[in-house]
Amino acid sequence: MAFQGSLAELHLPDIIQLISVSGKTGVFHLVDGQHRGQIYLHEGRIVHAQLEEISGEEAVYALAIWNQGDFKFEPGTPSEVKTISKSNTNLLMEAARRLDEWRVLQKKIPSVDMIPEFVVLETREGQINLNTSEWLILSKIDGNRSVKSIAQTSGLSVFDAAKILYGLIATGLIRLKAAAPSPRPAAAGAAGGVPAAPRTGSHPAMPATGGATGAGAAASASPELLARLNRVRDVCNGLLGAVGESVVSKHYAKAKSELERGSGAEVIEEAINQIARATSILKGPSTTEALLEQLKTVR
Repeated sequence: MAFQGSLAELHLPDIIQLISVSGKTGVFHLVDGQHRGQIYLHEGRIVHAQLEEISGEEAVYALAIWNQGDFKFEPGTPSEVKTISKSNTNLLMEAARRLDEWRVLQKKIPSVDMIPEFVVLETREGQINLNTSEWLILSKIDGNRSVKSIAQTSGLSVFDAAKILYGLIATGLIRLKAAAPSPRPAAAGAAGGVPAAPRTGSHPAMPATGGATGAGAAASASPELLARLNRVRDVCNGLLGAVGESVVSKHYAKAKSELERGSGAEVIEEAINQIARATSILKGPSTTEALLEQLKTVR
C-alpha cells in the first residue's frame, strides 16, 4: 500500500524514520515543481538516492532539506544500484546538521539559482589570502554561472560550494545577482509570430564596442582613444579570462562613457590602474606585472 503526503506537513527525515522502523523495501518519490528525487530503502535501510544529476549521500542531504513538495512511498520496489553504506541514523544526523547550516547560509545565499559576480571596491588595498578551494570557486565565476552551476563545474556539492561562497560574500569580494529571466516569445502576430532570438556572444556581459550610446554621443570621442581602450580591454580579457571579465567590463564601460563625453587619455590610464589593482587581489602581483607589461604595447 502506497503512503503519500505533503513535505510541508511532514518532514522527510521523520517520514523515513517512520518507514524504516517497519523494515520495508521500496522507494520514496519526491516532487517539488520540476525537481524529482528518489530514495530507495531495503528492509528499512537507505541504500540509494538520486536527485537529478546527484546520487548517493549528497542526494539524501539535498532532499532532506526540502520543506515543500510532495512525497509518495511505493513499497516493493528494490534498487539495483547501491550508493550508500552509512546507517540511517548517521545519514539523518548529518542531514539535520546541514539543515542548521543552510539556515545560516541562506542569509547571504537565498537561492542556489542566483549568480555570483565580482565586487571591485575602489578603497580596497593589499592582497586577500585565499585557500585552494576559494581559488577554485573564483575561477568558475563568470557572471553567468549560478551557484548550482559553479558547484557542478568545480566538482563540489552545492552545500560545500555555498559554504565557500558564503565566506567570499562576507569578505565583500563577490556578491549575488538574480538570474536574468528567460526571453519571452514575441506576441502573436509580431514578426509572423516567431519568438525573438536571444542575444548571443562570447562575452555577453561586455558592452558593445564602437558606436555611440545616443545621438551625437560619440562626436567628441577620439577614434584613436576608443580604439586604444578596446585594445586594453582585449589584452586584459585575454590574460585574466572569465575571472576578471566583470572587473574589466566595469572599468571599460566607465572609461568609454567618459571618452564619449570628451575626456582624454587619462581615463584610460585610470581604467588600467583600477584593473591592475583588482588583478593584484584576484590573481596576485606576478599576474599584475605580466598584465602591465603587455599593456605597455597599447599605451
